[in-house]
Amino acid sequence: MVEPTNTPDFWFPGRWIGGTSMIIGPLLLLTAQILIVEFDFFFPQQLTAYHAHPTRLATAYNLFLAGNILLWPAVLTVARYIGQKKPMLGLWAGTLVMLGLFARTFHYGINHLAFQLVDVQNLEVATKAVADSYGAFHIVSVLSAAIMLGWIMLAFGAYRSGLLNLVHSICLGLMSALMLGVLKGASPVSVLCTAGLCVAFIPLGIRVLSDGPKPDSRNIILWPLAILGTAALMYFFGQAG
Repeated sequence: MVEPTNTPDFWFPGRWIGGTSMIIGPLLLLTAQILIVEFDFFFPQQLTAYHAHPTRLATAYNLFLAGNILLWPAVLTVARYIGQKKPMLGLWAGTLVMLGLFARTFHYGINHLAFQLVDVQNLEVATKAVADSYGAFHIVSVLSAAIMLGWIMLAFGAYRSGLLNLVHSICLGLMSALMLGVLKGASPVSVLCTAGLCVAFIPLGIRVLSDGPKPDSRNIILWPLAILGTAALMYFFGQAG
């Protein structure tokens, strides 16, 4: 059995990925909500809005999904910092929020299918299909509570551990009020929630990025190129599949 090398300074996902995701993820979520806030948030109106403005709605929903996916390194990083002083809070808060992120990703897969039904069938068929299947049980339904409670616990842990002050912790906790479920659009409340996430996470992300030595000048060039190249290959193979 090969013993792992002792590298005490290593942690996953690391400050560069964690800190960067704290900045980019919330901005994507906020942008997505602003793009569609003028439309009613319930699913028939969302499908109607997509039928009338397909590019705008598709862009907003994809931005939100990308931001939601990018939040996982941010959440793991916050849980790590909380756990250094409050281990149980860091453990449970991080776990619940991560489960909530999985649930939202699942919902956005359904959203994509519903929009495709508008394209390949028509608006009426898509609306009826969603209406007839709305509320159907799926295993991800059990994670709905995690979507709401996780952010509250993460905000509480960030405050109790001293990672965030009271104002920033409250802003973080606002994410618990963000609408959840299939084809949920935006509202002034959801704009406030994602703006609160920006207030809480972006300054913290900058602090995380500054918390350590600067990277080698070669890595500043090579790593972004490697990431972009990998993303391009993943997109190519995804489209081919």
